[in-house]
Amino acid sequence: MSNLNVIPFSTTIHVRDTCLCLHVQRAARALARKFDQALRPLGLTNGQFSLLMSLNRPQPATMGSVASLLDMDRTTLTAALKPLQRRGLVESAADPKDARSRLLSLTDEGRKLLAEALPIWTSTHAEVDAMLGEGGPGRLRGDLAQIK
Repeated sequence: MSNLNVIPFSTTIHVRDTCLCLHVQRAARALARKFDQALRPLGLTNGQFSLLMSLNRPQPATMGSVASLLDMDRTTLTAALKPLQRRGLVESAADPKDARSRLLSLTDEGRKLLAEALPIWTSTHAEVDAMLGEGGPGRLRGDLAQIK
């Protein structure tokens, strides 16, 4: 058995207890599960809700603007859009100003489903806010926004 670069178990415990990345990832997964469960009766995930909400605009959105808002690359966005397009919730059209670019918009069915999902999101979000206590949600959003 080699002794090269053996990291003591106490270091593992220290990283487990102090790693911000680990704690944020765990919290993100817990939040995702909570919202996924709440939105499941509508056949939506929290990511799909966010994507539909990002398309709730007066004018069709460019792929780039949606990808930027959701902080995902275009390939990931394209994959996320496919099930929503198959369900008839989102449509994609060529940009008349640039045929290489696509414009995304909600269909009437997409707007209807988003309207059904919003009260579920609102009540679930209120539950999470209550867990964080007075001033906690705003403080948390502010702190997370500092990490770029």
